[in-house]
Amino acid sequence: MKEQLYQLFQGSIAGVSMDDLVLRVAISVVLGLVIFVSYWISHAGTIYSQKFNINLITLTVLTATVMTVIGNNIALSLGMVGALSIVRFRTAIKDARDTTYIFWAIICGICCGVGQFMAAGIGSVAVFVVLLILGRVRNDTRTLIVIRAARTQELPVEGLVFEYFKGRAVQRVKNTTEDAVEFMFELSRGMLDRAQKKAERPITDELYALGGIDYVNIVAQNDEIGS
Repeated sequence: MKEQLYQLFQGSIAGVSMDDLVLRVAISVVLGLVIFVSYWISHAGTIYSQKFNINLITLTVLTATVMTVIGNNIALSLGMVGALSIVRFRTAIKDARDTTYIFWAIICGICCGVGQFMAAGIGSVAVFVVLLILGRVRNDTRTLIVIRAARTQELPVEGLVFEYFKGRAVQRVKNTTEDAVEFMFELSRGMLDRAQKKAERPITDELYALGGIDYVNIVAQNDEIGS
């Protein structure tokens, strides 16, 4: 009776011993923890989701488990594809790097599930090092300069901004009415800082010196959420 229950418990993974199964799952847990640490390090300073990071570990283990079950069984693999095709994942990816971590967890799980521990280990080390070195790279903050002035100051404002930033400020918006004009110029934060260091006065002082300026707003934009 015990033998029958044991065979029933093994099911379709009869070709994999219990020791081998435990080894594959254990290594997937270790690699999942490596992914966990990498995500925690590379996302420091941004919106860090602990729940998402923990899910990366479980995703690695679950993928390794299901790959162990599938093995070389074509019928099971087709059934798995059919089951996954009806699942709709609607979780928004807040950071483009999150996609990399999801694929990393899945690939490690697949490698562990089929017993390719060397490939999973070497690949994980390579990705870990790359993300450790480049994971803290941030997009340069875009700076928008919004200017509203009298219509008579339209050409002087354009000329001053062009001269101040050496033609590098990109004019994104220009709204006009009979009495007023509003500009929106885009440049990087570095360009703004360098230009103001070379100039005698900040761009705001230069603009207000023209006269007829209602307001000058400087707005910073960043592709990343959080800081």
